[in-house]
Amino acid sequence: MTLPLTVAPKFGHKSFLFSEVSTDLDNLQADIAFLGIPYGAPYSMEDVNNEQSRAPFAVRQASDRAVRSLERYDFDIGGPLLQGKDIRLVDVGDVPGNMHDFDEHFRRSETAVRKILKAGALPLVIGGDHAITIPVLRAYEGRGPITLVQIDAHIDWRDDFNGVRQGLSSTIRRASEMAHIDQIFQIGLRAQGSARPEEVEAALDYGAHLITAYELHDVGMDEVLNRIPDGGNYYLTVDADGMDPSVMPAVAGPAPGGVTFPQARKLIHGLANKGRVVGMDIVEILPAIDVNRITSIVAGRLFVNMIGATIRAGYYGK
Repeated sequence: MTLPLTVAPKFGHKSFLFSEVSTDLDNLQADIAFLGIPYGAPYSMEDVNNEQSRAPFAVRQASDRAVRSLERYDFDIGGPLLQGKDIRLVDVGDVPGNMHDFDEHFRRSETAVRKILKAGALPLVIGGDHAITIPVLRAYEGRGPITLVQIDAHIDWRDDFNGVRQGLSSTIRRASEMAHIDQIFQIGLRAQGSARPEEVEAALDYGAHLITAYELHDVGMDEVLNRIPDGGNYYLTVDADGMDPSVMPAVAGPAPGGVTFPQARKLIHGLANKGRVVGMDIVEILPAIDVNRITSIVAGRLFVNMIGATIRAGYYGK
């Protein structure tokens, strides 16, 4: 069964932030490229097509609340989103799944991101569960060293779960094995996930910086940003459950005390000014249990802040 790298959305808003749709990644012309990766690595048959796979659709549909119109003043950015510059926003669609080969979409996801990077565009990826970050990061091979920054309630350091080594509980363990991934900062940790004491020990042995939500609230995001080396290449991965559930309630494992929106916004703008952000993803949104679409809207606003911050930092545009 031969599938294309990506397919264009069929319903509702056809793109994120009303951007141009282009699935021709070999001839991509873009500064910023939105990519949906709906499917992860299932732990059971029930996980093959779970609610998180509908998140790319839901986030696109929230575009009209994330941004009402591109020319309007945005107080998160300090002006219109594109700031009067000729910025090419493109939505390259979603990586389709193959029911006959649950691993194939990971290979195509990696290839799609490689093509986005080759075109010189910034990938903004909408998951799917957190497993999708594994093929995305593999696409950066030869582009390191990359500092990986994660917002999450959980550390995701399991070597395997139910025999699956590329699942959502193993994301950062797999990232740590990639030669181009350097320092890892994990922000917003709290409550319980799949990690046992041995996974915490493995993360610390690697040298991962484990920053609980409580430490973050005590010292502030400015102090956390000061710990991240200047002048680096940064990839930001945001698990929606890393945010406080009052901000992003539509998650499978809500835990009180998470990262606030102002803290996340400060991190995004801080990274863009500190060095160069080379990519970002947001994962693990369950649209069916959302409240007034707020989780999808917040996801859109986090992407909007990244777009505005990178433009203001002079990454592209005249």
